[in-house]
Amino acid sequence: MLAFLCALSFVLYLDRVCIGQAANSISADLGLSNSQMGWVHGAFLIAYGLFEIPTGWWGDRYGSRRVLTRIVVWWSLFTALTGAALGFGVLVLTRFLFGAGEAGAYPNMVRTVARWFPLAERGTAQGIVITSAQLGGALAPAMAAYLIAGIGWRLTFVAFSLLGFVWAIAFYGWYRDTPAEMRGAPARLDSASRDIPDARDMAGPPPTHADVPWRSVLTNPNVWLLGIFQSCSSFLSYMFMSWYPTYLVRGRDVEELTTGWLASLVLFGSAVGCLASGFFNDWLARITHRHPARFRVAGFTATTLAVAALLVSVQCESPFASSLWAAIAFLLAISQQATLWAVTTEISGPHIGVVFGLINSMGVPGGFISTVFVGRFVDAMAARGYTGRAQWDPAFYAYAAVLALGGCCWLLVNARRKIAPHDSTHA
Repeated sequence: MLAFLCALSFVLYLDRVCIGQAANSISADLGLSNSQMGWVHGAFLIAYGLFEIPTGWWGDRYGSRRVLTRIVVWWSLFTALTGAALGFGVLVLTRFLFGAGEAGAYPNMVRTVARWFPLAERGTAQGIVITSAQLGGALAPAMAAYLIAGIGWRLTFVAFSLLGFVWAIAFYGWYRDTPAEMRGAPARLDSASRDIPDARDMAGPPPTHADVPWRSVLTNPNVWLLGIFQSCSSFLSYMFMSWYPTYLVRGRDVEELTTGWLASLVLFGSAVGCLASGFFNDWLARITHRHPARFRVAGFTATTLAVAALLVSVQCESPFASSLWAAIAFLLAISQQATLWAVTTEISGPHIGVVFGLINSMGVPGGFISTVFVGRFVDAMAARGYTGRAQWDPAFYAYAAVLALGGCCWLLVNARRKIAPHDSTHA
């Protein structure tokens, strides 16, 4: 199961991030400005935010097998169709529909982890799944750079889409919504599934009376604190995923293939952070006896160090040194995703798909503002006569300030404040 989730997470970010490396070729071919490319990147996030909660709820109600298969087939189709875009409007629409397809993938993956893994192993499992996503994102710029050089940006999107179709066919044929439903499942697997604390609550579709306790969800401070952090984190993440290759080319005058490797270096930092944080969360839970304060300390410390590393990266003259410090900043910032998954799992009960979908969708405003902000900012700086690093570097100070705000949210998170199962119990 973990192998399937890792493969899904890998392909998801491979398809999501490859457009960052292709942005220069796309804008040159279609005659798009930086501001227009900002809206192209942002269209994905608008749809992703709109459909995240409904698709998470869909998985809670009908099971992840059909929902995840639909998600992957849909986004793979619109990954391929991105290469067919002939103008700005069509490209924006295609990326919007691509975002609608990817929405709900992570809420359903979180739900699957909760069904298949005991509580003591979820942090590690979640860390590995998130790491796979970051590895896909890390490889995307370098892979896209070489594919674009060889077959052009249009066929590059077609090539990336094929992996998703293969995954969907294999997954639908193999997966069932609980371990006990698997064909030929050994007795030890069935026994293990009974040891998962919420397996009985989450086995199969929820009963019709198990409505989402929206009052309890929306009045829980943890949901809002984690949502604000997610938005601040996304503000940084989507700059690296969407704009960093363009920054290296136009801001630091790095050639395309080298840009692919340096952008991959930055995103590889996030992969290391995710992998380490999964093990770190499980280790921290053991030595603190699952004390809720562990989330505050880990989240605030890592985010503060990420802010410092980002500020150092802007001061470096060498593109490699700057990218290395940016990788360290991304490593520290994104490492808190495993912590966020762990907190969400602890407070959500049987409604984890909806709650995680809500928190994840609250990150969308930060990501959307980030992608549009960069395009408009650098165009405004160019209009004032700035070029190169003077045109691009000041934006990084805004990213440091927003990330610092997100770090402060961790100081107020309390995992003891759980979501009540029904609105009546919260009244």
